[in-house]
Amino acid sequence: MTPEPVDLEVEKLLSSLSNWGRWGAEDQLGTLNHITDESRQAALRTVRTGEPVSCSRDITPRPGRENPSPLMHHMIMSGEGAPDRGLGIAADWFGLAFHGYSVTHLDSLSHLFWDKHSYNGRPASDVSTVSGAATGSVEVARNGIVTRGVLLDLAGARGQAWLEPGEPVLPADLALAEQRQGVTVSRGDVLFIRTGRDARRAAKGAIHPDHDGAAGLHFSCLPFLHERQISVLGSDAVNDVIPSGVQGFEMPVHTVALVAMGLWLLDNAYLDELAGRCGDRGSWEFLAVLAPLLLKRSTGSPLNPLAIL
Repeated sequence: MTPEPVDLEVEKLLSSLSNWGRWGAEDQLGTLNHITDESRQAALRTVRTGEPVSCSRDITPRPGRENPSPLMHHMIMSGEGAPDRGLGIAADWFGLAFHGYSVTHLDSLSHLFWDKHSYNGRPASDVSTVSGAATGSVEVARNGIVTRGVLLDLAGARGQAWLEPGEPVLPADLALAEQRQGVTVSRGDVLFIRTGRDARRAAKGAIHPDHDGAAGLHFSCLPFLHERQISVLGSDAVNDVIPSGVQGFEMPVHTVALVAMGLWLLDNAYLDELAGRCGDRGSWEFLAVLAPLLLKRSTGSPLNPLAIL
């Protein structure tokens, strides 16, 4: 079979932005290595009131355009069987496919491959249907991700309530948002990108990115992310602009970030409330706390990211 042609500019980024071997041949943390004791202490100094703001969407069993594979929720026991006198018990069972466009989740470094390898040269066969992810599992972030968070409101920087589906974010947009918000993205940061997805949904209804597109980062933003040495990239959509417009790369930001850079990705955050709070207080930095579930041999985890203001 003849390989599908690929965009050479993006393919070159897989080499030029690679962090393979940077932290040793056995490294599985990737860009989480950018977080230091000093950066965590600096993040603590951004806290003013200690007020937490959740950046997660509700996880719902209700199917929808964005949620074609909804949460499976069964009650093992419920209050309907509670006795008239004494102890009653309610308990749940959940089944969840968290990758996609609905659930707020963290992608670990075993999630994607290029040329049959994941980050740091691990063979794709390390992730099997029988055993899951033998390397690059989300459990390597078992102590959580605690560092400075920065929110760049790309829609707000353009004076818009939202970016339209398929609208790309370019490096100049990132620089403009930094300038207008008076903040600079730095080493170890969790960088949140707001496209206004939820504001648009509230006004125009839900859409499915595979069919209708999504605003997100153009692949030309990847050198910016590498140079700033961020630890995690998050978005209210899926970080990539959809469609990508790049031959052979359906999601070039995901591919280069996860496979070459070892950059952890946070998809489907809810950022409208956080943007409002940051705008009101005139500061777009905060303490970010990401605590994934310790799912053994998993390619990621559902997540409730917290911004501590």
